[in-house]
Amino acid sequence: MSCNLLRVYSSFVKPLRQSLLSTNRICSNVTDTHQQVLKLQSPTACQIRLTSFFTKYTADSLWKSVTSVSNAGRQRGRGRGAKKLMRDLNRGQYIGVGKINMLWPGLTGPIMRGSTVMKQQKLPEDTQREAKLIKIRDSMQNRRSRRIHPLERGWTSAKMGGRSIGPPDPVNDEVFVGFDSKVIEHKMVSHMTGNLGRKRSYSSFVITGNKNGLCGIALGKSAEGRTALRLARNRAGFKLMHVPLYKNHTVFHDFFTQFGSTKLFVTKKPEGYGLVCHRAIKCACEVIGIKDLHVKVEGSIHYQHIIKAFLIGLLRQKTHQQLAEEKKLHLVEMRKENLMYPVVVASPSVVRKPEEVKSTEVLNFKQYVLGGKIILKKKKFPPFYENYDSYKLKKSKMEYLRNQDQVRIRMLAEYGEFRSFLTDKYPEAKPQPFTKKEDD
Repeated sequence: MSCNLLRVYSSFVKPLRQSLLSTNRICSNVTDTHQQVLKLQSPTACQIRLTSFFTKYTADSLWKSVTSVSNAGRQRGRGRGAKKLMRDLNRGQYIGVGKINMLWPGLTGPIMRGSTVMKQQKLPEDTQREAKLIKIRDSMQNRRSRRIHPLERGWTSAKMGGRSIGPPDPVNDEVFVGFDSKVIEHKMVSHMTGNLGRKRSYSSFVITGNKNGLCGIALGKSAEGRTALRLARNRAGFKLMHVPLYKNHTVFHDFFTQFGSTKLFVTKKPEGYGLVCHRAIKCACEVIGIKDLHVKVEGSIHYQHIIKAFLIGLLRQKTHQQLAEEKKLHLVEMRKENLMYPVVVASPSVVRKPEEVKSTEVLNFKQYVLGGKIILKKKKFPPFYENYDSYKLKKSKMEYLRNQDQVRIRMLAEYGEFRSFLTDKYPEAKPQPFTKKEDD
């Protein structure tokens, strides 16, 4: 038995012990060499991994990896509420601001103070610092969008169309006093490039004016929406034009104008009528100073074409004196509110005689100023009850009372009393006040 154990020791254990001893010598040599290398190296040369998956990419990239949907999934209706999950991961975080009150030049303080360069340093402790930081972060998390007054919202509360953005920026010493600018169109546009692919930008169409006949339009484009609005507003201030107004409230006459496939029929209206027109034209009238107008739009409803056609028509309109000189005839105005009483508005220097006026000449004023155009109107049919005999009998019985209420109102407005056409010649020819007889 002992002979067998000695034979095993000499065949297996002894070689293993020798190999272990040689290995320990090699390891000791290696450790000595490693310690010598570490002694030569500087402690700042040690590499530490400070980046990770979350610090390597931006917040938009991280949210896109979580909420993105394939094109096939998007066609099937997936990922509709993905945008609601996106949050600003940097909200409430300020670079250079932490629990320790430190001064970082360029972040929390100036780089130069006088002629000395500032260095980072620890500032004295502020007991209310933590409370201030908590208050700022709470206010940013609970912050809501500024409520816009209903009169300043424009056409809709979500878009910029129709919203006022103030006067153009001053140029040198010139200040745009009394001016206001309105946004007609604000949209996102894109174009393809060979290197960068599809590039998106904002396009803004703005009109500005002083509400007294001066106005200007311009188009601005930029990668940012606010920059596009500012460019368009300032460019419009450099392109001002003067529009003549009739009594500072309407146009001189009806006119037809066209730009592209957009056609406008503009009708002059009396004071108090208001603006009955397209909303883009209404914004233009507000900054120009027009208060009473009716405009019918036909053809393409393109916002830029509508505004350009309207301004072309305003600049082409003629004053009453110019129209009278062209036709060499007296220009007479008749209004319903004045009982169609003719009033001479303008007279030419040389008046033509009746025999000089040709029979083929257009004498209809509305047809003349519209350039031969006629506004298409829907035909009005008589009401159904006018064909009944009972209605005709009623009208025949009430004919002596026809227009009596309008006549009474007109008499009170013009004379202050009820009177006859013979009252001037015979003063007693006027109705006497009704008096109740007293019983004897």
